[in-house]
Amino acid sequence: MKSNATAPAVLPAETALGTVGFSNNRDPRGPADKSARDVSVDVIRSFCLLVVVALHALMVGVSIGPQGPVFENALDGNPWFASLSWAVQVMPLFFIAGGFSSISQWRRIQLRGGTAGDYIRLRVVRLLVPAVVLVASVGVGLVVLTLAGVPSGIVETAGYRISQPLWFLAVYLGCSALVPLLALAHGKARLSTLLGLGLAIAAVDAGRLSLELPALGYANLAFVWLFIQQLGFWLADGSVGRLSAAVRKWTSGLALMLMMYLFASGWYSGDMFSNLNPPTGALALLAVAQLMLLSLAQRRIRVWAEKSSAMSFVALVGSKAMTIYLWHMPVMVSIAGLLLVIQMHLPAPGSAEWWLSRPLWLVAVACALLPVVRWLGRLERVNASSRASFTHPRTVLSAVSGVEGVVVLLVDGITPSTAIISVVLFLCALWGHLDLQRPQMTRPGGTNTEQGGRGVAGWFKKLFQSAPIHPVPPSE
Repeated sequence: MKSNATAPAVLPAETALGTVGFSNNRDPRGPADKSARDVSVDVIRSFCLLVVVALHALMVGVSIGPQGPVFENALDGNPWFASLSWAVQVMPLFFIAGGFSSISQWRRIQLRGGTAGDYIRLRVVRLLVPAVVLVASVGVGLVVLTLAGVPSGIVETAGYRISQPLWFLAVYLGCSALVPLLALAHGKARLSTLLGLGLAIAAVDAGRLSLELPALGYANLAFVWLFIQQLGFWLADGSVGRLSAAVRKWTSGLALMLMMYLFASGWYSGDMFSNLNPPTGALALLAVAQLMLLSLAQRRIRVWAEKSSAMSFVALVGSKAMTIYLWHMPVMVSIAGLLLVIQMHLPAPGSAEWWLSRPLWLVAVACALLPVVRWLGRLERVNASSRASFTHPRTVLSAVSGVEGVVVLLVDGITPSTAIISVVLFLCALWGHLDLQRPQMTRPGGTNTEQGGRGVAGWFKKLFQSAPIHPVPPSE
């Protein structure tokens, strides 16, 4: 599709971990004539994010051992957690909601005359602007801790723990870059596309087990999450909703039964979090079950949302989703370090006293995270450049550079050196894609103003200004 010179190439002010989706059941093979917010997807996305933050908070175990401070995963090795993981493993549901939102956003960009390059550029900016600030800040923080005399083991553990959730950023950016291509495939051969990805997952798992090549399993970082994203496309175009309730219930039940059989036969671990690294077909089967259950619950979720006062909170979480996801672990690690510094009594992780203290710990994390999100959440408002001069290969290379920047961090965790490399790769990915001009702004009440002077310095001054400022959407 050729770009329309009179229309903005990208949409302003989309959320980072997902966007508004279609609530109608139009066929995705052609752009819909209008879009509306599906509150059920908004609720599910926010719910999944809060579950992830809560789980990571419960995994933080800090105590004083015979050799000094101990920083560990408090849930690791608990036999009961494997059974619980079936209920709290929400990443497949998260990617289903992401697929729903991604294809909806892509169709809206098509309606505006935008291209695949415009879509990829928008996703690169939305995901990497908050990430580059995080990585740079953590890298500087680790240097400060080292200069302050903090033991190297503690510094390395902190950097490793903070880097762990960032796998999502690399996978989500890669999946987002392929949305235009896979949306086209979905429109032309939706069943064949889904089955093809499913067979690729099975082939990788079979090869990993039969050839005893654990590294082969990492190929499913692409196939598993692309399969699950594709399920979101099916939800967005109404294909799932057109199935009878009985079919959806049976499909969900059969997927769960097949999971149980594969667990019993030794194909997969019964711990759904063990199936994350590397991803396995168990996550794909869980995603099918979650998709069917979500589609059955959507109507009730919408009714609840219309009557509930919680939607303002859901909207707030959605508008700051990327900031919450990126910064919740650094906040937790910082609080844990503070507890060690002040030498507060720390119960042994997993003990009765430790569990009794978890509500207070969760409240402390929430209170510390709120001001961080309020301040740094402004990074999610940064717009992508609307210039149409970028070629598609240039935009794809930006996405690849962004993924590489995350992979560097996942190999050994965040260290001062890996942080420098990652920031350079992120900046290369963002180079030329940001709108750093002085946009026309509006304060609440409708008064237009230009903020902060010229160039990059003025942009940062505007970004961190205390008063809330909202960009004026470009004219059609």
